[in-house]
Amino acid sequence: MNSILMQPWHRAVIKVGSGLIAPGGERISTKFILPIASFITECRNQGKEIVLVSSGAVAAGLSTQPQMQKRTHRSIPEKQALAAIGQSLLMANWNRFFDFPCSQILLTYDDIHDRRRFVNAKNTIQKLIDLGTLPIVNENDTVAVEELKVGDNDNLAAYVAMLAEADILIICTDIDGLFDSDPKRNKNAKLIPVVEKIDNTIYSLAEGSKNPIATGGMKTKIEAAHKAVVRGIDTIILNSTKREVFDHLLDGKLIGTIFKKNSNPMTAKKHWMLHALTTTGKIVIDLGAAKAVQYKGASLLSSGVLACEGDFKKGEPVEVYVKEGKTLNVIAKGVTQYNSNDLKKILGKKSSEISSILGYTNTKEVIHRDELVLVTDI
Repeated sequence: MNSILMQPWHRAVIKVGSGLIAPGGERISTKFILPIASFITECRNQGKEIVLVSSGAVAAGLSTQPQMQKRTHRSIPEKQALAAIGQSLLMANWNRFFDFPCSQILLTYDDIHDRRRFVNAKNTIQKLIDLGTLPIVNENDTVAVEELKVGDNDNLAAYVAMLAEADILIICTDIDGLFDSDPKRNKNAKLIPVVEKIDNTIYSLAEGSKNPIATGGMKTKIEAAHKAVVRGIDTIILNSTKREVFDHLLDGKLIGTIFKKNSNPMTAKKHWMLHALTTTGKIVIDLGAAKAVQYKGASLLSSGVLACEGDFKKGEPVEVYVKEGKTLNVIAKGVTQYNSNDLKKILGKKSSEISSILGYTNTKEVIHRDELVLVTDI
């Protein structure tokens, strides 16, 4: 299999899934972990910085509970209990491979989606790197309820790559990369070594995971790559069951698939707004306002607002839709300067009229340009 010449990098986030850590699904194995650990050590010896995102806590916990191993369905409390049991075992397993300290970070959905906690996590990761540790990140499955979970460690790894300001995201899996069809079903499937742009065609190649322990599949890996590349982070998928892929990677060559970073990466704040911020409502604007926002870099004014939906407060994120005929199309996300009740009172009104209508004026903009990100930016 041909290799691809890689661009030099200094800081990487490496994601290792449950299928590599616990190949049988019932206990942790060193079978595929040892080459990854050796790669991490050699990278650090070369002066590179590594952050590890590791799955496997539930599988590690499962190894201590043989009565649960034969069951394919487990309740959320059972999974949380297994994660609580297994997290220390997972950390101990990684620790034994290294002669430098490891540090543990457990993140939740709120740590990603709350701006203050996001920045705090970012500062913590940087300090742990400065102290010479290997930060090992996992989702805090012991406390996160289903609707408040990141959900899979591929997307978590993309968020961590943002937090760490990494140069590259390395997703370790058990297949050679992205193929034009399922290589497990089609022996003539061809590897796609380079993806210049992630679009619907690329997403159509993905299928969900068939592994009962794993929470992702190729789809979540493409989602993770999509998040990373728009922030200017190259993303690679490689087969970590083959030791030689790491030897090549140390030589600056990739056997696998690389998703190329965008040449004009999005700013950190706008990337966070687009990919991590959960909206609380929607604002519908007219075509003229949409064109001003999309093509002239304008802020959104009340005169261009047709309607709003949802119950949102000042300072909360909303989606912005344009009405074209009978169709509504989302064009942006932003932080509103007016709550939903007040916004309904100033729909279509000039900025100069806001004070007389509401009795106050926060700003003349409903959403300031600096607090707005276009969906088309991705």
